[in-house]
Formats: sequence, C-alpha cells, structure tokens
Amino acid sequence: MDFANYFPIWDKLNPEQQERILSVTDLRTVKAGTVLHDGSPECLGMLLVKSGQLRAYILSEEGREVTICRFFEMDICLFSASCVMPNMQFDIFIEAEKDTTLWVIPACLYQNLMDESLPVSNYSHNLITNHFSDVMWLMEQIMWKSFDKRLAAFLLEESNLEGTNALKITHEKIANHMGTAREVVTRMLRYFQSEGMVRLTRGTVIIENRKALKNLQG
Repeated sequence: MDFANYFPIWDKLNPEQQERILSVTDLRTVKAGTVLHDGSPECLGMLLVKSGQLRAYILSEEGREVTICRFFEMDICLFSASCVMPNMQFDIFIEAEKDTTLWVIPACLYQNLMDESLPVSNYSHNLITNHFSDVMWLMEQIMWKSFDKRLAAFLLEESNLEGTNALKITHEKIANHMGTAREVVTRMLRYFQSEGMVRLTRGTVIIENRKALKNLQG
C-alpha cells in the first residue's frame, strides 16, 4: 500500500496538495535502536509509520528515560515537529523500537497545509490534543499509581503487543520505559517471581500468572 492508503485525511486534500506531499515526502527504513529525533529544537517533520514501532520519551535531569507514547503501523507522530507544536515546553526523543519503515513529511510543508486546509488543521489539533492527553495520563500514573501496579500493567501491555508471555526485554529497558532505576525494576520483578507471577531468565521475563498481574494492576 502507498502513502495515500496510510494518510487518514488524504481524500480531504485537493490534487495540488496531494502532489506537493508526494513530491517531497521521504520514505525511510531505520534499524531498531535508531534515534530519529534527539530532543533538539530542530523540526524534523511529521512521521507516519508504515511498519514497525516507534517510542517517544523524555529524559530526566538525572538522565533517566520515561516513555510517554508509542507509535505503530498507520500511526502519526507530531512530537518530531516542534514548529507545529510551538508551545511544547519539554524536549522529546523519538526512537525506533523495532526495524521501522516510515514516511517523513517536511515540517514546513505540513505547516503550510495546516494554514491553508481546515481538515488538516482540525486533524492536526486533534492529534496534538491526543498526544498531550497521553503525556498527562502518564504523569498521573507516575504520581498516583504505585510502582508494582505500573509494572504489572507494563508487562501485560508488552505481552499483548508481542503476542507472547515470554518477553525478550532487559531490566534496563523496562527501567527506561518507566522512568526509574534498573535496581528498582529488578527488586520488583524478583518479588513478582517469588509470588509466582513471573519467571526470570537472562534477558527474558516470562509471565506465569496473567490473572495475578491483572488483579495487581487493578
């Protein structure tokens, strides 16, 4: 499928606008672990995922990562287009979690489309609202929900995404997602293991009792 099948408001654009997008939009393939946006003020543009998986995260002053949002096939990310979101007051990093193919629409073109097309403007503002809703939800989880509940929810989410109970993920990677220290994750996972909820092997967390994790998650 081509770009037109992935861009949700393609049919709301006129032929001239469609041609402008196709003439400058760049299709890229990046390896897992590639940082697409490093939190700098530079405006990369809008990202549209064709296949793979991205994550957006922020860094604490101590250098700890906190995942704020993930993007999958047919998802659009505007966090990389800071000029489209001028009131954004924090630096956001974007990384490919898996080998990913995506389109990059230049920020200047997308800004022009927002200025001249009401459907693009409305759609973009809805995206921005949804992005910040994700951020606010995350902040609420961190502030009000205990770490054991957050970790249980994370493991179940990962299991659903990967389609398996055997999660190939390190304690360090979990810590990066959740904005805490690796030692904190290790201690809680060992507690989960003592309670029969998970089993730990090198580089893998195996979910043994999904029901118990769901009960803990609340």
